[in-house]
Amino acid sequence: MTMETANAEKTVPGTAGASAVESESPVVDPTANENYFNRELSHLQFNYRVLQQALDPSHPLINRLIFCCIFSSNMDEFFEIRVAGLRQQMKYGRESVGPDGILPTQLLTDISQVAHQYIEEQYDILNNVLIPEMEKENIRFVRRREWTPAQAEWVRTYFEEEILPVVNPIGLDPSHPFPRLVNKSLNFIVELDGKDAFGRETGMAIVPAPKSLPRLVRLPDEVCDGGDNLVFLSSMIHAHADELFPGMEIKGCYQFRLTRNADLVLEDDLEDLASALRGELLSRRFGDGVRLEVADNCPDELIQFLLREFGLSERDLYQVHGPVNLTRLMAVGSLVDRPDLLYPGFSPAVPKKIRNNEDIFGVIRQKPILLHHPYESFTPVIDFLRQAAKDPNVLAIRQTLYRTGTGSEIVEALMDAARRGKEVTAVIELRARFDEAENLELASRLQEAGVVVVYGVVGFKTHAKMIMVVRREDGRLKRYVHLGTGNYHAGNARLYTDYSLLSCDDALGDDVNKLFQQLTGMGKVLKIKKLFHAPFTLHKRLIEMIDREASYGDKGHIIFKINALTEPEVMLALYRASQAGVRVDLIIRGICCLRPGVPGLSENIHVRSIIGRFLEHTRVYYFGNNGKPEIYGSSADGMVRNLINRVEVAFPVDDKSLAERMISDLNAYLTDNCQSWELQTDGSYVQNHPAEGEERFVAQQALLEGLINK
Repeated sequence: MTMETANAEKTVPGTAGASAVESESPVVDPTANENYFNRELSHLQFNYRVLQQALDPSHPLINRLIFCCIFSSNMDEFFEIRVAGLRQQMKYGRESVGPDGILPTQLLTDISQVAHQYIEEQYDILNNVLIPEMEKENIRFVRRREWTPAQAEWVRTYFEEEILPVVNPIGLDPSHPFPRLVNKSLNFIVELDGKDAFGRETGMAIVPAPKSLPRLVRLPDEVCDGGDNLVFLSSMIHAHADELFPGMEIKGCYQFRLTRNADLVLEDDLEDLASALRGELLSRRFGDGVRLEVADNCPDELIQFLLREFGLSERDLYQVHGPVNLTRLMAVGSLVDRPDLLYPGFSPAVPKKIRNNEDIFGVIRQKPILLHHPYESFTPVIDFLRQAAKDPNVLAIRQTLYRTGTGSEIVEALMDAARRGKEVTAVIELRARFDEAENLELASRLQEAGVVVVYGVVGFKTHAKMIMVVRREDGRLKRYVHLGTGNYHAGNARLYTDYSLLSCDDALGDDVNKLFQQLTGMGKVLKIKKLFHAPFTLHKRLIEMIDREASYGDKGHIIFKINALTEPEVMLALYRASQAGVRVDLIIRGICCLRPGVPGLSENIHVRSIIGRFLEHTRVYYFGNNGKPEIYGSSADGMVRNLINRVEVAFPVDDKSLAERMISDLNAYLTDNCQSWELQTDGSYVQNHPAEGEERFVAQQALLEGLINK
């Protein structure tokens, strides 16, 4: 398929082609609040689409449970960051609104209503769908009332040997005030009767469950009648709470969990970013409370006591029928040996031209390399650095690092290069959310190996994904670059969809070199030839290219594949393009504040979200450009933070065959009729299904089969 024909051949089930706006179409104000969805409510809808995967029988059963857990993890972060931010706005009188015009006060109420509905449905799915289906597969969560004498005795021994020595119960009295509980930790509030050894009648105690303890434990086969039998830590603590308070009567024991504000606030005029960040990380565990989860059998007087202690209201209370920390149920996949209930494993493809090739630079000189992870291996990117580290002709390596993961082979290659005497510079973004501590440790390791470590630019997160290798060839210096849409994290590269481009294009190399100069040195903005880079040119160029497409009317075509769209000016430009008749296809995994299908405004805009086995993470911008298509990979989403407040890069894919391949990938996503969800004008999402007589088409599966079989 050529670039010229790809657009014509693409079809989207259930939608019509673009048409010019008729003169009698209503006049619509594109800036009106009703033409935008709220960012936070759209974020919640994405989380809900993830939860719905737990009901999809096309996913293996354990993976369906994992989707249920991922929903919990996503909701945790939503409360830690987004809800916490709204509460902070209200606390300090700094309320702000987005294009939708909803004030934080009303928004928190709306969020509470929606979140309560979704979480109630989550526990219904867990208790009435997933657990019964797992029991049919002989995977059982054994409740206390179901323990056989042999199991009860095993649990008692486990409690005394593994739990009791590390649990520290805290009685509440004037000399023992309410403890400062760690963010998202599992805790129990216990009602007591009687006097302790000192004659105190406290009536109440808190039992924090150490994070070191597993939340699920597999019962040994010898005390079970076959199958996989799992018991909750909470069940074991409930069963033996009396051993924590000898001589006292346990009137009740109820689990609860507090979610705290986990966002970090750093001033822009810091003298030492690393030191300031270390201090802030200590406070993250004990930020203000934003949500209280409690077992639904907990008495109201205890719930009210907890709400008062944490300064929360009924709006922030979530009473749940089951474990309060569902994220830890992900352990099921490793506790039971049932590969038949998990996605089948696969080996990512490695392009033939670089398979077992010890001269990756020679391959890149012949033709740039485009990799589509996870269908294609991340190993060539690691090999690119490994070969550069060992190559005597390589003089310097520069790289940005946002997330890398523990034991990163990327990091080992950089350290090896530095030890071999090469000039190695790493621009590390310390403020990569929830990876800050790991990045501080990473920076120390690299510095010890002789790598020059730079922390980017204060006030602008460095989110661009770039490597530059400077090599001496034929008496002159040649630059080789890697540009990506994802992170330098080998683990994520097996779970996230992303593109990697390896090239030795002189203009790209010169641009990347200038960007590193801006990040590590001082000076004015340098002129860039091919790349678009935030915070300087990317936002402006995106809008210019959207407007250029609008000038082609109904012959225009725009495809954005991104993770979120919230930036007002970009949305306004897309509205203008739609009004001009341009076909606009937006493949947006998560948040979308743009309202499609509004007559006279956005009837030519179609928005879909792909949710499946892999996390869709590629950022791609496609412009039809009047028959001369242009396509870009990017590290940036369509958000204010990416386009205005971060260091980001969008890179052109000029090679015709590579561009055609990316367009073909986009077409696969636009044709998916199983794992795609269409955003409606009213803000709801409707999952696509094959029409009568239409074959099932799952984009991720098609891409997986197409690449790993090469």
